Amino acid sequence: MSRKRTAAGGRATIRDVAERAGVSVATVSRVLAGTYPVAPATRARVTKAVAALDYVVNAHARALSGQSAKTVAILVSAVDAAFYAKIAQGVEDQAAAEGRLCLICTTGGDPDREMAVVRLLREQHAEAVILVGAVVEDEEYRRRMAQVAQSLHTAGSRLVLVGRPSLGPDVPAVTVEYDNTAGAYALTGHLLSQGHDRILYLGGAPGHSTAEERIAGYRKALAEHGVTADPALQVLGSFGRPFGYDAMRRILAAGPPTFTAVFGSDDLVAAGAMQALREAGLRVPEDISLVGYNDISPALDLQLTTVHIPSEELGRQAVRLALHSPELTPHALLGTHVVVRESVRPRRRA
Repeated sequence: MSRKRTAAGGRATIRDVAERAGVSVATVSRVLAGTYPVAPATRARVTKAVAALDYVVNAHARALSGQSAKTVAILVSAVDAAFYAKIAQGVEDQAAAEGRLCLICTTGGDPDREMAVVRLLREQHAEAVILVGAVVEDEEYRRRMAQVAQSLHTAGSRLVLVGRPSLGPDVPAVTVEYDNTAGAYALTGHLLSQGHDRILYLGGAPGHSTAEERIAGYRKALAEHGVTADPALQVLGSFGRPFGYDAMRRILAAGPPTFTAVFGSDDLVAAGAMQALREAGLRVPEDISLVGYNDISPALDLQLTTVHIPSEELGRQAVRLALHSPELTPHALLGTHVVVRESVRPRRRA
């Protein structure tokens, strides 16, 4: 019989550990929780018994007792998106530094799935539930999120919104944002400084918070430079390479470009647009200047001028505020900056 089984041949229980260590079940529980003072000799006996029996804490029983599972969870639309992956890495790094387990969950962008996962994590007593990514910010969203935040708070957990709008001072939620609008404003300003006043804005889902903030920065920069925003040069639809490629092909099929620069709403939109431009015989940046947003790996490969988002720091800050901030509604706003590479040239004058 393995030394890691009980006499009955089943998996070890907390009672087995107590019997082997010669202490009470309550003492074993205190040692495992690590939140009560226990004599060093007693702690050593319990630790030795746990190792000998290969005892594993019953997470369900711990949750029912109201004890924290010492986990933080991050919910993203998909793990294969570079932007989300970098935030998740920051969450994982900080969770590990804090002695917490990190759970990464995907929602596929489905709000109902998101709610179901949050409810499950509440039942598991996760210390923090971190929601990442753009949303359609309407009254229904704010109502549901306020309920979620209050429910988690009541259970001893915290809701953290990363890259999402704050729910207001009365809702117990952590908000960690990056200056989306300022990044788009600075990037548009860079194009304008190079003489480009016909700038095509391409991509971004209408109504989503991230897209709305970026196009707001684009429009603000145009206005402050005395350039009238042309609705024909604002082609919205989606993020991602397929949209950038398909939309640019349609634009070019309609006739010669009336723009000298393209602002891709993210780096992948810009990458798709670049492919379509090249297939049409147009060179970047000699014929058309091109910029993106996010500063993920393809931007470096394509030498794309873009906006850098401190993605991993967003994740780390989310964990730090969730675990250590005494305020009910802490808020952090991280800066962004333009990374200048080789995809922009001064406008060629006729």
